[in-house]
Amino acid sequence: MSVAQEKLTAEVLRTRVGVMTHLAPRVSLNTEDIIQELVDVTADCMAHREINLVIDLSAVQIVNSQALETLIDIQDKLVRLGGWAKVIHPNSLIQDIFRITGFTEYVNVMDAAHDAIRPSSGKQSRLGDSLVEKKLLTQKRVEEAIELQKKTGKRMGQIIIENGWASEQDVLMAIGEQLSVPYVRLRTGIYDPDVANLLDRKTAVRLRVIPVQKVRGAVMLATADPQAIPSFDEVEQRLGCRVYPVLAQREEIMNAIHDVYAGNTDDIIMVGDVDEDFEVVANLVPEDYSIIDEMAEGSPVINLVNSIVQRAVRDGASDIHIEPARGKSRVRYRIDGVLYEVTTLRSDLHPAIISRMKVMANLDISERRLPQDGRIQVQTQGRAVDLRFSSLPGLYGEKIVLRILDKNQSLLDINKLGMSPDNVTLYKTLLGNSNGLILVTGPTGSGKTTSLYAALNNLNTIEKNIVTIEDPVEYQLDIINQNEVRENIGLTFSSILRHTLRQDPDIVMVGEIRDRETAEIAVQAALTGHLVLSTLHTNHAIGAITRMIDMGVEPYLLSSALIGVVAQRLVRTTCPACKTEYVAPPELLTRFGWENQGQIKLARGRGCQECYDSGYRGRIGIHEILKADEDLQRLVTSNPGRDELTRYLQERNIKTLFHDGLDHVRRGDTTIEEISRVINV
Repeated sequence: MSVAQEKLTAEVLRTRVGVMTHLAPRVSLNTEDIIQELVDVTADCMAHREINLVIDLSAVQIVNSQALETLIDIQDKLVRLGGWAKVIHPNSLIQDIFRITGFTEYVNVMDAAHDAIRPSSGKQSRLGDSLVEKKLLTQKRVEEAIELQKKTGKRMGQIIIENGWASEQDVLMAIGEQLSVPYVRLRTGIYDPDVANLLDRKTAVRLRVIPVQKVRGAVMLATADPQAIPSFDEVEQRLGCRVYPVLAQREEIMNAIHDVYAGNTDDIIMVGDVDEDFEVVANLVPEDYSIIDEMAEGSPVINLVNSIVQRAVRDGASDIHIEPARGKSRVRYRIDGVLYEVTTLRSDLHPAIISRMKVMANLDISERRLPQDGRIQVQTQGRAVDLRFSSLPGLYGEKIVLRILDKNQSLLDINKLGMSPDNVTLYKTLLGNSNGLILVTGPTGSGKTTSLYAALNNLNTIEKNIVTIEDPVEYQLDIINQNEVRENIGLTFSSILRHTLRQDPDIVMVGEIRDRETAEIAVQAALTGHLVLSTLHTNHAIGAITRMIDMGVEPYLLSSALIGVVAQRLVRTTCPACKTEYVAPPELLTRFGWENQGQIKLARGRGCQECYDSGYRGRIGIHEILKADEDLQRLVTSNPGRDELTRYLQERNIKTLFHDGLDHVRRGDTTIEEISRVINV
């Protein structure tokens, strides 16, 4: 038998190394199916006398109360068999869950915080003294607070917060230390929605508390007042179990209540308050701005839809997903290329939400059997935001995806695309040609259109006639003549391009080359004195050549027309709010050939509220630029295969996407894990 044996189930990677078995769930432990799969895998381990288990949570974003109970049960079973379980690599959010639930009292967690959740019997310092000791408050302020306390009867902490002498977070943390009650930042993922729903909304709002987790018959209750004993007694009576307080800021508790109960109450609680400046632009006419509805206060569905859109714009989301499921409707935002669940709604609200969005997009609300596409324009925070609406009928109803096109968030400056100085120079050199074909390649969502807009912005002058053909027009640019594809009336890329060439253009941007006819016309335009910019869906720069030839473009024509190819991807950047540095381990130095470069420091994010506990915030481009020189033109003429083209790249040491990504890693912009995820190496 080999020293290491590896087995992959649907969602759990199982590796046997010596006397230990390594289990690595590949998704979050917050659904019954995934948790049951972990139970089945561990049961199989025990059946084969594998009783020393290391459970790796590095790929797990969220755990719920059922998962905590399951992990404790697994530990109990292993102990009875003479073995053990250890949990490793929990992220910061899961570490907070372990800390407030006392999970580490049951299961060994490597490198976890060990804060008690029950009051200690030791000597307790006074709150004012504690804040003075931490240099958060002066002794004079403490004396003022004591005098106010005598006059008003309010608690010391309340007085300090109300007068702004110290932040609520600092006061709560000090109270937590004083009473041995844990403090936590209450955000999505910390609270288990199923546990929170054990308490009815009206009681939660009245008492300003929310259940967050439940372990071994005890409920952890988020509160801003750890001494509100009557409230705890009432919750214990209603839930029929013990309650342990967990300190959290009052505003965070109310926001959590709004999120948790938004989908299961008779009254709709919005995802967030809608600002007064939020408007819908009717019929996409820029001059026709109308306030969303005079009856907004009387129509909670309208308020709910508006708040979903507004919060997405504020959080920098690129897409909003509204998905029907069994018994509920899920709302998710795509932020920096990754989907995050922000709230769930009652299933019976879903049709009303869909109808409201169809009205906003001027679509047929009675048509539920066929997919529909439309556009919505809203104005919020002083700027216009376009939304591309798409519906798709499914098993439980229509799923809606809104693509957010926020012009203020677009990067229309070549110098801000994240290119290295050498790549910026090379890209500008390609754009300096008066004629020829420049292709930008990459998968959907890799920023190709943004790079083309940046190029057009760089080239845009009153002396040039620039024409674009897009599907759809995403951002409106001054002076440039933009045209939108409308295939339903015969306005395809190829037909518009053919007519565009009669409009005396200097520069033509074709949103995407999809077929042979468009490819051939684009090449002919590049050969007849026009600079043509377009995109292709290929994984690497060199793949654009083979794709164009496969489409039917003659190699000798392509070799004369092509002047350069830019391949790109978007990678998440390290969150500046929780960024930390560490020394690169020896195995990384060896893997990437950095052994002779001394000590190398890399960066990564710990995870915080600003970045949804992911450690990443924002994205940057990595690029691979191929300039068509005489040698490449001769090679293209011979209709080369992929191997010949790859050999050409290697012989000329052209920087690949992965190596450009490594340069960003060295600069601390992103991580090796993120580059590997995006490039799939």
